[in-house]
Amino acid sequence: MGEWRGKRVVVLGLARQGKALCRYLAQGGAWVTVSDLKAEDALTSQMEELKGFNLEYVLGEHPLSLLEGAETLFLSGGVPADLPLVLEARSRGIRVSNDAQLFLEASPALTVGITGSMGKTTTTSLLGQIAERSFAGSRRRAWVGGNIGFPLLNALDKMKPDDLAILELSSFQLEIMTVAPDFAAWLNLRPDHIDRHKSMEAYQSAKSHILAYQSPEGVAVLNADDSAVWGMRDQVRGRLLAFGTELPAGQEGGCIRDGVLCLRLGGQEQTICALEEVALRGTHNRMNLLAACVLGAAAGLRIEAMREVARTFRGVPHRLEWVRRVRGADWYNDSIATTPDRALAALRAFDEPIVLLAGGRDKDLPWDAFAREVVRRVKHAVLFGEAAEKIARHLQAAAEEGSPPVTRVSNLEAAVAAAAAVAEPGDVVLLAPGGTSFDEFENYEERGEVFRTWVEAL
Repeated sequence: MGEWRGKRVVVLGLARQGKALCRYLAQGGAWVTVSDLKAEDALTSQMEELKGFNLEYVLGEHPLSLLEGAETLFLSGGVPADLPLVLEARSRGIRVSNDAQLFLEASPALTVGITGSMGKTTTTSLLGQIAERSFAGSRRRAWVGGNIGFPLLNALDKMKPDDLAILELSSFQLEIMTVAPDFAAWLNLRPDHIDRHKSMEAYQSAKSHILAYQSPEGVAVLNADDSAVWGMRDQVRGRLLAFGTELPAGQEGGCIRDGVLCLRLGGQEQTICALEEVALRGTHNRMNLLAACVLGAAAGLRIEAMREVARTFRGVPHRLEWVRRVRGADWYNDSIATTPDRALAALRAFDEPIVLLAGGRDKDLPWDAFAREVVRRVKHAVLFGEAAEKIARHLQAAAEEGSPPVTRVSNLEAAVAAAAAVAEPGDVVLLAPGGTSFDEFENYEERGEVFRTWVEAL
């Protein structure tokens, strides 16, 4: 940490990652200026958390004067990389970085980074549990964080060289990074965050940094079923491993063979478990599990730990989370499904009749494939929020012989009541919105928590 002593740095954004940056840099002796567009009265709790650190605050604006004498500009996760202040910093030769880059540069432990449009949090959590079980009874420890919610800078001083640090990495983090983890996984690529990155090409380019900056000693794990991701294999600088329903000829990694999850590494094949033993629902979650196992095997984790986790891990909150059974119908919370593609994956996880709750705020992404699957699979659709009318139009356009019954309501609370009125024993009632939560809630977590509360009250 001594390399920061006496140096002037600026942190933009006082959210979770920004707070971690402030602590780490101030403890290292840096002169830290924090700037946030929110006013002081909206940041009192964050400032109270950092009360013991020597920080200068510039709030309500990001003036160019912040850059005077600054050596590095650090961005918290929600801060766009094309802000005028950020562009000006680059033009002046001031380094732009973030908490993930800083962590990877300083980590004494081996590092794993996981990115993708869907499944990052589930795969990161799966690998964390596999590592924890592998290390049980030893002095080694697994650390899980990054975009999943815990900035690993907060634990850097406790890490040892034989530990394993596992990070979820978003495109927002990767787009400005020039360093990559020892082990990297790219799960999939679907349209998302185009409002932030402006184009699909820019979004893919941001994700590709997880490969472009790996060392030749690194390991990259790519989804062989995803043509866009597999098409990036020429950018792999170290060892290439794959996962998918089948492995390309001559390729090592993980696959599904005769209804069994398998690893093929070092010329040997090992069985993890049968598909019917996997606790998680959905084909996409089987791929998440397979990716975690390939990463785990590359990092030397135990196959027995993979089997245990495959059979017992039932998911992360708001990701196909079973809430309860109400009058014979099972209710599931997939509030994380903030794009049509994510909602489509949730629909395909079930064979039962589905009462679907979809809506929220549209991200201007394609709804066509989602609409076709709803027409084919859904028993009754309850549409809510700003996107309800748009989704209804797509359902009507997709229906050759008529769409399922549709109920339109103004908000999620009314949607829960409407779904409860039509659900029957044996049905699955699924919240898979396809849109963001921002028309009604702070984020998808709040939406999922409130949904769970309302379902519990039925």
